[in-house]
Amino acid sequence: MSYYATMYQDKLCSAADAAKLVNDRENLVLGMGTAMPPAIMAAVAERVKRGEFTRLPVYYMHASDAAVKTLLVPELMDVVKPHPLFMSAFDRALAKKGYEVGKEYIHFVPCAFHQAGKLLTEEIGADCFVVQVSPMDRAGYFSLGTSPDYGATVVRNCKRLIVEVNPNMPRTFGECLLHVSEVDAVVEHTSVLMEAHSKDASVEDEKIAAFIAEHIPDGATLQMGIGGVPNSVMSFLSNHKDLGLHSELFSPAMVDLIKKGVLNGKRKKLFPFKHVYTLALGDREMFDFMNDNPSIVGYPVAWVNNPAVIAKNNDMISVNGAIEVDLTGQIGSEFVAGHQFSGTGGQLDFVRGAYAAKGGKSFIALHSTAKNGQLSRIVPRLSGPVTDPRMDTHHVVTEHGLANLKGKSMQERAELLIGLAAPQFRDELMIEAKKLGLM
Repeated sequence: MSYYATMYQDKLCSAADAAKLVNDRENLVLGMGTAMPPAIMAAVAERVKRGEFTRLPVYYMHASDAAVKTLLVPELMDVVKPHPLFMSAFDRALAKKGYEVGKEYIHFVPCAFHQAGKLLTEEIGADCFVVQVSPMDRAGYFSLGTSPDYGATVVRNCKRLIVEVNPNMPRTFGECLLHVSEVDAVVEHTSVLMEAHSKDASVEDEKIAAFIAEHIPDGATLQMGIGGVPNSVMSFLSNHKDLGLHSELFSPAMVDLIKKGVLNGKRKKLFPFKHVYTLALGDREMFDFMNDNPSIVGYPVAWVNNPAVIAKNNDMISVNGAIEVDLTGQIGSEFVAGHQFSGTGGQLDFVRGAYAAKGGKSFIALHSTAKNGQLSRIVPRLSGPVTDPRMDTHHVVTEHGLANLKGKSMQERAELLIGLAAPQFRDELMIEAKKLGLM
């Protein structure tokens, strides 16, 4: 048996024994999304049920289905205190259950994604980090696989580190590697990785995507967010040449372009021929494609989403969604009906980084209406916090067109944005614009 294999065996234990390393009233940090470890979370939850904790603050982003079946369940909320840095659908559902019984189940922490690792380690404090990883190689290294994100920072700046080894976690490169000598406990558990499937693109998605695709040149470097529009944009790029990837997210639509040779990184200025990501969300086919693929490299979100790093890529293209846009060009991407719906994420990171790049462009895409056409998403004033300040907004796109707001006066902005609204709301928006002194 090799030296590293011996070290591995010395640290190997049951999930129940590993859970004993989590102390009462200390901060427990979970790997992000797919990297949340099911067996360890279940074991910690059992300790909570036995009354071994008085309070357990839990920090994470993108709760997984395993988390909301084990640790993040309503009956544990008197002790477990979830602190998401981004609200997923699971977090919203848990928050709603809390509202229904008059309790605060979710304690949302505002966070720009590129700062997540620093917040968790320097401001909040990561007492114990639990994360799902790939099997160890002969040199003693695990891989963070889908989730270098804040994990690559927290693994080296937490007090105690527990890994859950899952053979289904893809082995990826970059700064995804974690050595067995850095780990306090190892748990082996095989489970199906959480998958994320995109909805089919709508007619509006296709129209918006077509407007954006016209502005993407050959040789561009892409960042694509989540949703129907980014996926549709990539479907329009099959005839492009030598595209690159420097993206917060790695998704199945990107795999299709890589296989076609369209996304090859040939012209990238930063890490040519490499597909750079910090978080991967997708299906089993995508995970298999990532596994042991040296062209796919994951790095900490502190680096990938740093606007100064993003700006080193020529013709950097950023595409993200929004919930609403006001007549001055302010973007709201995280509030719905008076409640936190998602989070800032990395949107502003890439809006700023893309525009700072030579030839770079950022696009904020949204349908012009919500609730089956009953509400306009072009609004006089935002109903919640500003995700992207008006001076940062570049292109705004709806199914009715595309507007470049850079260098435009307040009056010009209002006119352009009203033109992107659904026709039935334009007269009303014109009236509101005049009341606000914008026209």
